[in-house]
Amino acid sequence: MAGIARQRSAWLILAVGIAAYLLAVVHRTSLGVAGVEAIDRFGIGAATLSLLPVLQVAVYAGLQVPAGFLIDRFGARSVIVAGSVVMASGQALLAFTGHLELALAARILIGAGDAPIFVAANRLIADNFPPRRVPLLTQVLGTAGQLGQIVTAVAVAWQLHTQGWTPAFASLAVAGLAVAILAWVGIGPRAGAAHGSASQAPTATMWEAARHPGVQLGFWTHWTGLFAPSTIALLWGVPFLVSAQGLSAQAASSLLVVMVVANMVAAPIIGALTGRFPMRRSTLALASAAIIAAAWVALLAWPTERPMWQLILFMTVMGLGTPASLIGLDFARTFSPQGRLSVSTAVANMGGFVGTIAGVALVGVTLELVAEPGVTEYSLSDYRVAFATLALPWAMGVTGILVNRRKARRVLEDEGVVIRPLATALIEAWRGRSSR
Repeated sequence: MAGIARQRSAWLILAVGIAAYLLAVVHRTSLGVAGVEAIDRFGIGAATLSLLPVLQVAVYAGLQVPAGFLIDRFGARSVIVAGSVVMASGQALLAFTGHLELALAARILIGAGDAPIFVAANRLIADNFPPRRVPLLTQVLGTAGQLGQIVTAVAVAWQLHTQGWTPAFASLAVAGLAVAILAWVGIGPRAGAAHGSASQAPTATMWEAARHPGVQLGFWTHWTGLFAPSTIALLWGVPFLVSAQGLSAQAASSLLVVMVVANMVAAPIIGALTGRFPMRRSTLALASAAIIAAAWVALLAWPTERPMWQLILFMTVMGLGTPASLIGLDFARTFSPQGRLSVSTAVANMGGFVGTIAGVALVGVTLELVAEPGVTEYSLSDYRVAFATLALPWAMGVTGILVNRRKARRVLEDEGVVIRPLATALIEAWRGRSSR
C-alpha cells in the first residue's frame, strides 16, 4: 500500500510540475500573438520589437545556472512558487503599461521567473520516478508544456483580439498567482526538497558542469532543436504569416497550433527512441536538424506566397524541433552526478534559448536593414532574406553536436563503453535478423 501511495504522490507531483511549466510557456510565448499590437501600442519597428523577446530570453538563459544552483540548494517546490509569482508580476506590469521601458522591464521579470520552472519540473521527475522512465516523462513534460502554445495561440489570441491588451495580460497575471498556490500546496516539502550543499559556489559548479563534453553536447543539441521553432513561436511566426503570406491573424494562430500538435505527436516517439537507443541520441538529433533545414529551404526557395498545405507541412516539421531539443537534457542527466544534476541540466537548457536570442535578433535586425525606411509591415522578400540568416545558428549548432559527440564518446571509451559506427551496427542487426 505504501508503494501505491508513493506512486500516486509521484504522479500528482508530476501533474503540478506540468501545470507550472504549461503556464510558464504561455507567459513566454504570449507576446508571439501580440507582435502587430505591440508595434502599434509602443510605436516601434521590427528591431525594437525584437528587443522584447530577446531581452526576456537573454534573462532566461543567463539565469539558468543560478536557477539550477537554487534548485539544488532550496528545492524545486520553493523555486517553482517564486518563479510563478515573478512571472505574474511581469504580466501585470505589461498589462497596464504603454511605455516601452516598462514593457522591457516586464519581459525581464517574465524571463527571470520562467528561468527555473522547466529545470525544477525535470528535477521532480528525476527525484520521484525510476531512471528508465525519465527520458519519456521528460518528453511528456515538454509536450504537455507546449500545450501552453495552444493556449497562447487560441485563448490568449482570442482574448487579445476581442477584449484588448490589458484584459489579456492581466488574466495571465491572475493565472500565474493561482499556479504558485497550486505548486505550494501540491508539491510536498519532502518531494521538492533541496539536494545541494550550502558550500557549493554557483560559478565553480557551473564550470564543473559546463566543461564536461557530455553536458556541452547537451547544450548544442538543445540549441539546434529549439532555436528555429522558438523564433517562430516567440515573435516572428504570426507577423510573417500575416504580412508575408496574406493570412488572417486567426489563421496564423491556427498554424501555431499545428506546430504544437506535431510536437505532441513526435515527443513520445522521440522520448521512447531516446530511452531505447541511448547510444544513438546524437544521430536522432542530427536527423531532426537535417529535416528542419530542408523545410526552411523549401519555404524560402520560392518568391511567392506558399499554398496552405506547404505552410501546414512547414509548421509540422518545426514541431519536431522541441522534442529533439530535449535529447540534450538527457545528455546532461546521464553525464552528471546527482549533486549537480540541476546545474548540468540548466547548462544544457541554456543552449536552445541562447540560440533563440540569436535567431530572433538576426531576423529583427535583418528586416530593418533590408526593408524600406519607415516600413512596419514587412514584405515576403524581406522575410526571405531575414529568415535565411537562421542558417548561421543552425550551422553553429550542428558543428557543436559533431565536435562534442566525438569528445563525449572518448569519455565513454575511457570508461570501457565502445560505440560502434551506426552503419556497422545496422549491418550487424540486419545480419542477425536474416540468420534467424
